Amino acid sequence: MNPKNITSNQNLSRRGLLKSGIVGLAGVSALTGGISTGCANKQEVSSSHGRVGNIRQSVVSWCFSKHWSIEETCKYARELGCESVELIGAKNWPVLQKYGLTCAISPIDVDGYPFIKGFNNSDYHPWLSKVTREAIDKSADFGCPNVIAFTGFSENFSLEEGARNCINGFKKIAGYAEKKGVTVCLEMLNSRVGDHPDKGHPGYQGDHVDYCLDILNAVGSPRVKLLFDVYHVQIMDGDVIRRIGECGDMIGHVHTAGNPGRGELDHSQELNYPPIMQALLDIGYKGFVGQEFIPTGDPLTSLRQAVELCDV
Repeated sequence: MNPKNITSNQNLSRRGLLKSGIVGLAGVSALTGGISTGCANKQEVSSSHGRVGNIRQSVVSWCFSKHWSIEETCKYARELGCESVELIGAKNWPVLQKYGLTCAISPIDVDGYPFIKGFNNSDYHPWLSKVTREAIDKSADFGCPNVIAFTGFSENFSLEEGARNCINGFKKIAGYAEKKGVTVCLEMLNSRVGDHPDKGHPGYQGDHVDYCLDILNAVGSPRVKLLFDVYHVQIMDGDVIRRIGECGDMIGHVHTAGNPGRGELDHSQELNYPPIMQALLDIGYKGFVGQEFIPTGDPLTSLRQAVELCDV
């Protein structure tokens, strides 16, 4: 997606941008309460699936919507030992519940592409706070542990101003998320790939791990974390395994895909997923890993392969 009148961010963010005093905000608050990874009708990954089950896997609904109905997606997810179908609207959650699944991360109920208008623009804060709180309420009632969030596109905002606005916006909803026991996850997206709207987002401001982490650390809430998308991280920052260790418990959710192309997690792409999954286990990650690749072949064969690769 590269909408008109959206300025592409040409500057690479770096660790310490916010610490320079330009944004300089409060440190991490001493807040109580553990991080919930519960879900509605949680299913253990049984030995009948032949899975190790250390990684809690989820199917990202939009990637397979051209191939399967919601019922079919749930059926295949359950057959493969996954616990969730995610980024699917609350109106469809009864179908997930029917199959003993949860929604690992909830979308925001807005029209169009929600990552375009994000928290970096304070003019959007009133309605963003409203729809995010509504998503938090629905998630808390169902047992969905996470709600997605975005910085938004750079528009005319500098990195510093965009970060300030994001921090102020997230602080407005952090307490509510804490009260409800739901984690708001800020997704870092790549801004390099511009040939397909599902593969990259030129102009997106939160396009580096360090930039997003500085925002989250300034917010200082255990219920505002990072959505670590391995595909996007690889394109913008690389060094994925080391970055997982640096992020530690700031990771609230994880997405996968092969690079280049956002295709299958096969041997034609550059990411090696078993050691990446092991790195998540090494930091004590207990959340979900969502399979968010775009199938180029038979979708069930591709999903089965991805689930097996990530089962460490």
